[in-house]
Amino acid sequence: MVVAIKGRKYWLWRAVDADGYVLFALLQSRRDKTAALRLVRKLLKGQCVAPRVIITDKLRSYNAARREIMPNVEHRSHKGLNNRVENSHLAVRRRERGMIRFKSAGQCQRFLSIHGPIANLFHLQRKKTTTAEYRKLQNAAMSTWREITLSTVA
Repeated sequence: MVVAIKGRKYWLWRAVDADGYVLFALLQSRRDKTAALRLVRKLLKGQCVAPRVIITDKLRSYNAARREIMPNVEHRSHKGLNNRVENSHLAVRRRERGMIRFKSAGQCQRFLSIHGPIANLFHLQRKKTTTAEYRKLQNAAMSTWREITLSTVA
């Protein structure tokens, strides 16, 4: 995703797992092999486990970074396979419009680094869940959110 800040283009790199949870988000001014290497290193450092499969768009920098860092991991790049990542950008787009753009790259990175975990807290899987179970999950998420926000205020 491209984010324009003060007339300069920045690239938003996001890693999303198979369930739609945001694992990592990084804002960079380049979209080349060096930037892809930085993304993969930071992602692996936070996850501590190498993935079985990586699905990306057709940018060739991803494959170059994968070959260098994780040569045994399968790489798939096809037009429709990375829709889960593309749909995770929608919330950032909505926020960007509401804020009337981000003012700086630092502000954007701070927003992205906290937006992912908060969105993951309220990202509840609805498949094969009864209404009562779903309501319990919602209440648990809200109570966790209240604990977090009240502890920072006090």
